[in-house]
Amino acid sequence: MAVTRWYWLRHAPLAASALGRIHGAGEAPVDLPAPMRAARIARALPEGMLLVASPLARARDTASVLRPDLTAQIEPGFIEQDFGLWEGRVHAEIEAAEPEAYAAFWRQPARARPPGGERYADVIARVAATVDRISAEADTRPVVVVAHAGVVRAALAQALGLTPEQSISFVVDPLSLTRIDRIQMDDGAVLWRVETVNRPLPTGEDEPC
Repeated sequence: MAVTRWYWLRHAPLAASALGRIHGAGEAPVDLPAPMRAARIARALPEGMLLVASPLARARDTASVLRPDLTAQIEPGFIEQDFGLWEGRVHAEIEAAEPEAYAAFWRQPARARPPGGERYADVIARVAATVDRISAEADTRPVVVVAHAGVVRAALAQALGLTPEQSISFVVDPLSLTRIDRIQMDDGAVLWRVETVNRPLPTGEDEPC
């Protein structure tokens, strides 16, 4: 039996200038944690980790701030859902310009495809394939992934056998931790154990001004 311990972290919160817009596979600025908070978060993570990050800067930069002593392995399979032609645009602007397409997407956000983009159901498939591959490569090392809300939801879908509609309902806050164990049995069967979902990490509110 081989157990791979997965630590899923959503990246730092979006900067004020990015709020109200759709940010998937495109870049967006974030407010990175101050050094003292970053150090406290890092202490909640395991030693001897394999550090992995989405290719997007908001995930890579968060990983670098948390563990500046490590170089994250960049995994394209853990990029956020691609919203195509809607990337970076304000919700109200899209709704006004494309009311039918916007309404149709939000009626079935787990399976509908935004124009030129990717379905959330497809995100689940690519995340699952990447989890299986890295689990085989990690050996006994715990895997810490800094990625996105959609990616963490997809990991929960794989572990719990959820439909896209069920898993998309999870709340995944910035700088929260979701812990999942992947258990590879000797006969080839794979079992899962979910320890925690969306657990807040240290706030740093007691930092000196």
